[in-house]
Amino acid sequence: MPVVRDGENVILHCNFEELTALRAAAARVLEGAGPGELSIAAPTESIHAVHALEPWLEGDMELDSLVEQRSVQRAIQTLLADVRVRMDREVLAGHAAAEDAVATYFEYAHILTVLDRVQRIGAEMEALIELMTGAPPDEASAATFNFSE
Repeated sequence: MPVVRDGENVILHCNFEELTALRAAAARVLEGAGPGELSIAAPTESIHAVHALEPWLEGDMELDSLVEQRSVQRAIQTLLADVRVRMDREVLAGHAAAEDAVATYFEYAHILTVLDRVQRIGAEMEALIELMTGAPPDEASAATFNFSE
C-alpha cells in the first residue's frame, strides 16, 4: 500500500538514490542544460511544478492534499521525460552497455519508481476523497480535502 501515514499525514518515502536522481534531473530541467532540451519545450505548469518540487528533494515528502500530489506527479513526469530523452541519446551515441547509457538508465529507473509510487498515492487519495464525500474529486475537493488533519 503506497499511502504511508505518520499519524494522519501522507508520506512519500524516497531513498538516497531516488532523491539523487530527482535532484540531478530537476537541476538539468531548470537550468535548461539537458541534452533533451525538454525544459524549453515543457509547458509552463510543468516547469513551475519542478520548481515547487525542488525544495522537497531533501527527504520524505509529506503530501497534504490531492493538489500537492498532482503537482508532484506533474513535476516527476517532466523529469522522467527529460531523462528518457537523455537515455535514448546516450544509447544511440554509443551502445546500450556504455557507462553513460547505463548511468542514465539507472537515473531513469529511480525516477520511474518514484513516479509509480506517486501515482498510486494519488489513486488512493482520490478513492478516499470519493469515499468521504460521496463524489469523485473535483478541483474544489482536491484543494480543500486535507490529508494532514
